[in-house]
Amino acid sequence: MPIRLYNSLTRSLQDLEPRTPGVVTMYHCGPTVYSSPHIGNFRSFLFADVLRRFVEDQGYRVQQVMNVTDVGHLTNDDIESGEDKMEAASRKTGLTAWDIAKKYEAEFHDCQHKLFVRLPHHMPRATEYIAQMGAIIDDLLQKGVAYQTNGNVYFEVARFPGYGKLSGKVLEELEAGARVAVNEEKKDPRDFALWKVDPKHQMQWDAPFRGGVRGFPGWHIECSAMSMQLLGPQIDVHTGGEDNMFPHHECEIAQTEAHTGKPFVTIWMHARHLLVDGTKMSKSLGNFFTVADILGKGYSGLELRYALVRVQYRQALNFTLKGLDEARAAIQRVQQCRQRLVRVRDGLERAGADDLAAACLSANAAFTAAMQDDLNVSGALAAVFDFVAVANKAPVSVAGAKAALAVFARAEDVLACFGPEPKADATSDAPAELLALLEQRKAAKKNKDFAAADRLRDQIAAAGWKIVDAPTGARLEKA
Repeated sequence: MPIRLYNSLTRSLQDLEPRTPGVVTMYHCGPTVYSSPHIGNFRSFLFADVLRRFVEDQGYRVQQVMNVTDVGHLTNDDIESGEDKMEAASRKTGLTAWDIAKKYEAEFHDCQHKLFVRLPHHMPRATEYIAQMGAIIDDLLQKGVAYQTNGNVYFEVARFPGYGKLSGKVLEELEAGARVAVNEEKKDPRDFALWKVDPKHQMQWDAPFRGGVRGFPGWHIECSAMSMQLLGPQIDVHTGGEDNMFPHHECEIAQTEAHTGKPFVTIWMHARHLLVDGTKMSKSLGNFFTVADILGKGYSGLELRYALVRVQYRQALNFTLKGLDEARAAIQRVQQCRQRLVRVRDGLERAGADDLAAACLSANAAFTAAMQDDLNVSGALAAVFDFVAVANKAPVSVAGAKAALAVFARAEDVLACFGPEPKADATSDAPAELLALLEQRKAAKKNKDFAAADRLRDQIAAAGWKIVDAPTGARLEKA
């Protein structure tokens, strides 16, 4: 069966059919590096990561680009006004806009690492593609679909009849929602900036197009330039958060297709907003969390990743601290099952006769079917936990253990939310004081002091560990 994805442009599911057989090109709207990345950002970024991983799992070669916006993203981009986010952060902190970009890009990459993101093949910075932006702007000016006023260059929306086809907004709605007379130099309040002139702006370049004035690029033109330079004029999949659909992606379509004369993207995909405790994330409500905030509470990157990917990207996700605790328990359940299988495989635990062949086939098929259905991660996780239940009960053979571990390894390769294959014996990870209690319990049992043995077992359990008695001896595992 093919991979079926929901296309925001056609508002329907469609098969992934790349332009070049066997090769899928993907562009993902990345971070604007003006502040610490928050968990809402990473719901979108992790959705893109899971998409890339599953497409590769299905045998395709992927060419993936995620941009870094380090200039030009306005605080009020919906109406083409407001301050550049880099400039606003500079004003608040006293750092230069360049230093702001460097600081928060480094923090973003650190978060990618901690959340086990498979790094894109290219992560271009907007500031490194000014020349490519200029080439597009120059072409749009020559074609008469853009115009220059007082050095600022605007795309003339009325010259592109398809404007609004992604968001579903018709021109009348766009006009009614625009703030008329915000900018008198525009021909139409719906027109958006390709190049802006502001002498006070820290990040400026000589105009990279004919007849231009020194300034800086608009946000939308950046993604068009970077995607065309690195992936070509047409791409298979473009993703982002639902807030990117308008105006950002709508403007990308208009300027790119006006420039190339070709359809820009085959499948547009958008992740829903993240809610926290049932409401929109907000600093004023005290429910705004950066990635660093969550990790600082003692949760791991795996637990945060699990909590953010466990629901299909088009479904509402309500993030709670209780959900992180549930993620921790779910991961432990999978890892404990895998650990037992490792012990059977390595001859450290008595093997049975069940080769789990049918269960492995069924688990893999259910996992694949769920992911092929528009990345239904919830269904894929259900397949994993159904398999855990079977593997935990079965008298597993060595061959069955190997086959089952391959099923888990495949699920981990796609979702990356369980962790690596565990060691055969978790005892070595236990605190020294618990290992001492385990030795005392062994001595108590040898001396037939079962009351003392039970008391020591309870002390170990109170610390969050359990004793597993096996033919090869007692060991400790996380409870």
